[in-house]
Amino acid sequence: MPLQRGNADFDVRNVLQVGLNWDLPKFARSSVESALLNDWGVDLRMNGRTAFPVTLGGNYVLDPASGSEYAGGLNLVPGQPTYLHGSQYPGSKAINPAAFSLPDSGTAGDAPRNFVRGFGAAQVNLAARREFRLHDPVALQFRAEAFNILNHPNFGYVDSVYADATFGMATAMLNSSLGTIAPQYQQGGSRSMQFALKLTF
Repeated sequence: MPLQRGNADFDVRNVLQVGLNWDLPKFARSSVESALLNDWGVDLRMNGRTAFPVTLGGNYVLDPASGSEYAGGLNLVPGQPTYLHGSQYPGSKAINPAAFSLPDSGTAGDAPRNFVRGFGAAQVNLAARREFRLHDPVALQFRAEAFNILNHPNFGYVDSVYADATFGMATAMLNSSLGTIAPQYQQGGSRSMQFALKLTF
């Protein structure tokens, strides 16, 4: 595969992470009210980033040195917008197929490597917690956690194969595109909640 100068596959230009932990003040003094209302805390996490690059793939090219095949690049078509916008596309954005063409057989194409980008991501997680002192230093912590509490859609994998009918469009949400653990535990899914108990000593 020929060497190409361009953005790295992991090139993310901007990342924002915010964390807030707040132990709420005591609201009640009587024993019954105190048992219900006191000793609560709130944890807030906000994550946001800009988009990863998308490596576009054209025809398969045979490397004469190694005998292996690799996906070649594409040619740019002058005068065509790189992106299309509209509600008909997942995430209201797609890479424009008309902006590219297949290069001659055996050539890599003149489109720069990784110059188009997919989708950014943004998510807000919120947790409410309460500690119950059982016996010093033993405590039981209850947590109610909401992930992506605003239910913000985060689109993931963008089809980069020029020959596909879905070329340039997002075909999966972010949490289903990362491929490391089960999607329900990944960032970028729909709103979800869980409850947890933790014993500390």
